[in-house]
Amino acid sequence: MAGALSALRRLYLSLYNWTVFLGWLQVLYLALKTLNELGHQHVYKAVERPLLLAQSAAVLEILHGLVGLVRSPISATLPQIGSRLYLTWGVLWSFPETQSHILVSSLVISWSITEIIRYSFFGMKEALGFAPSWLLWLRYSTFILLYPTGITSEVGLIYIALQYIQKSEKYSVRMPNKWNFSFDYFYAAIIALGIYVPGSPHMYRYMLSQRKKALSKTKAA
Repeated sequence: MAGALSALRRLYLSLYNWTVFLGWLQVLYLALKTLNELGHQHVYKAVERPLLLAQSAAVLEILHGLVGLVRSPISATLPQIGSRLYLTWGVLWSFPETQSHILVSSLVISWSITEIIRYSFFGMKEALGFAPSWLLWLRYSTFILLYPTGITSEVGLIYIALQYIQKSEKYSVRMPNKWNFSFDYFYAAIIALGIYVPGSPHMYRYMLSQRKKALSKTKAA
C-alpha cells in the first residue's frame, strides 16, 4: 500500500511539474518573440493567459507543503508565491496602465527562466529519481542574477502602479458600510513595497545558503 501511494505521489508531482514547466516555456517563447517583433509594449498581452495560469498553479505548491507531499518549508514558499500572485493579479491584471512598461518584459523573462529550470529540475527528480548535475547547478545558480532582476522589476511595477491604485480606488472599502470596515488598497501596496526592503535580502541570503548546501553535496559525492 505504501509503495502504491509513493508511486501515485511521484506520478502526480511529475505531471504537475512538467505541466507547469510547459506553461512557463510558452510564456518565455511568447515574451521573446513579441519583444523581438513588436516591442516591450505588447509583451504582457502576448503572455497574459499562460502567465496567469502558470503562476496561479503555484498555489498548489502551498498545499503540497501543507499535506506533506513535498519537503519545502511553507515559510519560504508562501512569501515567494504570495508576492508573485500579488504582482500577477493585484498589479498587472488589475491595472492595465502598467502592462506596457518595459519592466514587464524583464519581470516575465526573469520569472520564466527561473521557473523553467526549477520545474524541469523537480520534474526530472520525480520522474527519474535524479537530475543531471548541470541542471542542479542551474537550479541553484541562476537566481544570483535572476532574483535581483525579478525583484527590481516587481518593486518598480508596484511603484508605477501606485498612482493608478490611488486614482481608481479599486479594491478599497470605504466607511460607512454594513461591515463597519475600511480598507485602502493604496496603503496596502505601500506596505507591500515596505516588506520587500527586509524580505528581499533575507530571501536572497536563504537561497545562497541553500545553494551552498546543494552544491556541496555534489562535490562530496
